[in-house]
Amino acid sequence: MNQTETISALQQGRFDAVLQQLYACSPAEVAPYRERLIGAVKAFGQEFGTDGEISLFSAPGRTELCGNHTDHQGGHVLTGAVDLDIIAVAARRDNGKIRLKSEGFLMDSVELSDLRPQVDEEGTSAALLRGIAAKFDEMGYPVGGFDAYTTSSVLRGSGLSSSAAFEVLVGNICSAFFAGGSVDPVKIAQIGQYAENVYFGKPCGLMDQMGCSVGGVIAIDFAHTEPEVTRAGVDLTKEGYALCILDSGADHADLTDAYAAVPAEMKAVAAVLGVQVLSQTTKAQLIGHLPEVRKVCGDRAALRALHYFADDKRVKRAVRSLQNGYFEQYLAEIRASGHSSFAYLQNVSVYADPRHQEVALTIALCDELLGGRGAVRVHGGGFAGTVQAYVPLDMLEEFRTQTEAVLGEGRCHVLRIRSIGGTEIRAD
Repeated sequence: MNQTETISALQQGRFDAVLQQLYACSPAEVAPYRERLIGAVKAFGQEFGTDGEISLFSAPGRTELCGNHTDHQGGHVLTGAVDLDIIAVAARRDNGKIRLKSEGFLMDSVELSDLRPQVDEEGTSAALLRGIAAKFDEMGYPVGGFDAYTTSSVLRGSGLSSSAAFEVLVGNICSAFFAGGSVDPVKIAQIGQYAENVYFGKPCGLMDQMGCSVGGVIAIDFAHTEPEVTRAGVDLTKEGYALCILDSGADHADLTDAYAAVPAEMKAVAAVLGVQVLSQTTKAQLIGHLPEVRKVCGDRAALRALHYFADDKRVKRAVRSLQNGYFEQYLAEIRASGHSSFAYLQNVSVYADPRHQEVALTIALCDELLGGRGAVRVHGGGFAGTVQAYVPLDMLEEFRTQTEAVLGEGRCHVLRIRSIGGTEIRAD
């Protein structure tokens, strides 16, 4: 469809069924999502002209549900796609160029005649565009080019993986335009990771891209070259809970060393035990070699390794709990995971200035307000950023009011689990 036809179809409600799936919403809640897409189509026309066919795409953010810092050790992670996403209006071109304009940012333009990594593009969206195009070309799907306009509702700095959502979005555009939509979600996730590692210059794992690309609640086993995915659906509303992400207000600046130390220390412990990552050994081996581990790696590294073995098992138990409908048992695993991250993994606070412990205070605040109900844990990498809480629906409004009275207005975000990962949005 062209732009006029697409806007007409949106206004007529022909996209409403898929929008209800994408945003886990009722028919009465669809209108804002419909209008957002209409606005994006009009913005695309202003940037790139109104001629020709267009397509619509969406890729969600993701939330880590269980398994904190287990993925980089070849362990298990439980993650879920959420209703916050990046949408794109895109048109295929055959001019050997990708042009992408993100709302609020300058346009990125990538010439596809040279698909090698460019040093001056490291750390930019252009690097991701070039890297994804290069991998598709390597797979035998020459990318002729496209124009795209994007807008995002994924909270930046929230631990909801806005960068991975962007990579998955671009991967779906390339798959639809140049591979007939044939590239599966796991492969799209791997392509995004490749672009981020090789072109963007960040040695990320694969969890974020997998959560955004596959959709729903999934457990991922990273012990093998090809990640193994197990679905574990949950309807939080039916269980009587809301999933909240709370912005602690902690500053991410100058925390690179703190984040990097977690996998580095775990791998140092693994090396003492004669393996590359902790998934290749056992907790019993760690306990048996604790004196040597403490001497070589230090006590914090030993504690972080103990966290890995415990949290890796928690993921498996959490999955079984969801699959069998034991939601209260699932919450018990989440509470235990949060305690382990605080006490053993120690990724809640950086103590350079003990007056600033925003994440720890946010967790304590949530604990006090929940009064033994629900669950709370540090979210994602830790040290700064966000906290995750499961809040009983009968407490939700009071919980939000009281947390925002301390943290600031708009700091408590209620999320919904989205069953669909990265996708092209098609009308009925």
